[in-house]
Amino acid sequence: MSDDRLIVAMDVPNVLDGLELAKTLSDSVSFYKIGLGMLTGGGLALADELKQKHGKRIFLDMKFFDIGATVEAAVRGVAQFDLDFLTVHGDPHVVRAAREGAAASHMKILAVTILTSLDRGDLDASCIKQGDVADLVQERAGIALSNGADGVICSPQEAALIRALPEAEGKLIVTPGVRPVGADLGDQKRVMTPAQAIANGADHVVVGRPIWQAADPKAAADDVLAELRSPQAKSPNI
Repeated sequence: MSDDRLIVAMDVPNVLDGLELAKTLSDSVSFYKIGLGMLTGGGLALADELKQKHGKRIFLDMKFFDIGATVEAAVRGVAQFDLDFLTVHGDPHVVRAAREGAAASHMKILAVTILTSLDRGDLDASCIKQGDVADLVQERAGIALSNGADGVICSPQEAALIRALPEAEGKLIVTPGVRPVGADLGDQKRVMTPAQAIANGADHVVVGRPIWQAADPKAAADDVLAELRSPQAKSPNI
């Protein structure tokens, strides 16, 4: 049985591979993330087909960032596909513009705080202000939520900090950087297990390679779902 707290990242090369993965995962998975890497491989067409023909929920992970007018126009265009979640960068002007673009739809705008593949050294290299990564994530989350974001993207390590913010009441927390015990971390640096992420206050966990690269993707997805329903995943906000 599916549980839409699990979002499977469909980081596959093209539409045909995406449809094959959805077929393999069958009714176990009801929610998929389609990201920028799939855009030139027919990502929007795949999103539309999974949503309209297969009844799946869709998280379009585009991380828009531009001047306000451009972001607003781009989000308005995406909103026509009747998708569920869309990411933009958490800068205030971007969030406000995205909120305007999505105003006529039910699509939720999720703000990116700091990518889960980055640590303090990466922020230093990008001339990002000093401070602990978790503190900066919490600060950016609060700003994004107060400017109209429906939720935020953050690592599971910062989920509890964000859940404690007054601005986070009734908002969504979606956590990539989730890895089952024993899984390869890949390019992720701030990670936790699915159960830990939910216990820390996440509403949804995003899992990609540990599922679609598994010898048996459906079994891998079912294992994550079982963990989400385990006592270790009990969270005060459920």
